[in-house]
Amino acid sequence: MKRSEKDKKVILVVEDEPAIAQVCLRTLAADGFEVDVAVNGAIAQDMLAEKEYDLCLIDIRTPIMNGKELYEHIVKEFSESANKVIFTTGAVLDDRLVSMLKETKRPYLPKPFTPDELRAIVQKVLKG
Repeated sequence: MKRSEKDKKVILVVEDEPAIAQVCLRTLAADGFEVDVAVNGAIAQDMLAEKEYDLCLIDIRTPIMNGKELYEHIVKEFSESANKVIFTTGAVLDDRLVSMLKETKRPYLPKPFTPDELRAIVQKVLKG
């Protein structure tokens, strides 16, 4: 897998809503991150095979392959990256979604979110 130029931290944003993807891209790039965007989990899966990411910001509900399926793939294929996942969701937290979040023990960011909320959770996860 290739590494980013100049050892910038690299973030993969998996988001099918263009406006939210743009907020993530602009905010994180302005903070010095290299940011790649995938519109669904299947595209993200291919990107993960090609490049090393420091963090993945994954929308739980994307077409073709959803965030939970992508997370399961990350756990299986890139287990060292599983603790660098943040979920996003615009959905109401029903029992199934709450159960999934508890099971994965990963943080989540409810939509809509502000650039400051995005920055805060990204920094928290990157610090470990």
